[in-house]
Amino acid sequence: EKQRAAADRVQPIGTRPEPELPATVRSADGHDVTVRSVERIVPLTGSLSETVFTLGLGDHVVARDITATFEQARKLPVVTRAHDVSAESVLSLKPTLVLADTTTGPAEAIQQIRAAGVPLVVLDPPKKLADVGPRIDAVAAALGVRASGDELRKRTEQRLAAVQKNIPHGGKKPRVAFLYLRGSAAVYLLGGKGSGADSLIEAAGGVDAGAESGLTKDFTPITSEALAKAAPDVVLLMTKGLDSVGGVDGLLKVPGVAETPAGMDRRIATVADGVLLNFGPRTDTVLKSLIDQIHKGGS
Repeated sequence: EKQRAAADRVQPIGTRPEPELPATVRSADGHDVTVRSVERIVPLTGSLSETVFTLGLGDHVVARDITATFEQARKLPVVTRAHDVSAESVLSLKPTLVLADTTTGPAEAIQQIRAAGVPLVVLDPPKKLADVGPRIDAVAAALGVRASGDELRKRTEQRLAAVQKNIPHGGKKPRVAFLYLRGSAAVYLLGGKGSGADSLIEAAGGVDAGAESGLTKDFTPITSEALAKAAPDVVLLMTKGLDSVGGVDGLLKVPGVAETPAGMDRRIATVADGVLLNFGPRTDTVLKSLIDQIHKGGS
């Protein structure tokens, strides 16, 4: 556990950026936002925090949300409860820039921050591997550090390409089903087209079993029939999802799992919750882990 915590760090690019401000950018909710200072930044998702820190502006970040779990951000005050933003907490930190995703809420909190006159830039959340570069560019533009964005995008793309060189070729591509589980809340979902995991599975040299079996929605409730049709060789889960059903033995009790090729062979791949679908500067490490896990022990 200690070792894993130590590894949960972001790696900033070498050069310290000099922000060129003011910078005016278009927010995903239709507003043109002018950023005049990045002295006090509040990124409202873990993935946004990760990108700001990696671009070299981590010492200007004054708060985090609950999903920013990497080491450099850990001591910052949390301004979200569960996944809800507290506008009061954010405003009390006197931010000069707030970054959010279109999925960040509640809407009232976002409106309250904007009504207080704080520059607030909303970004579309990245949903696939191809979104990584544009996402870095968008964050860099809002921070006035486009040159650093170029540098980080190149570094990230090179790392992704390097990792993909290690995909075993020849043989059958493993069929991988992404299961989103929250046992305590009785949430049992099978990923399909557009889950985000589909893009990673394909990039790792696998086939998304849910999408391949005809699931056009991003997530569908798990049934024995759906799993039989998906017929995965490997089941992919988030670490907490697997824990929430009581580990591998509990997973095999979820209807239909034990009957799949993956269930029979106990071929389970796991990736940490805050990292799997972030699509940012550390996606190469996720992809490497996925490649190692889904091709291990396969035919």
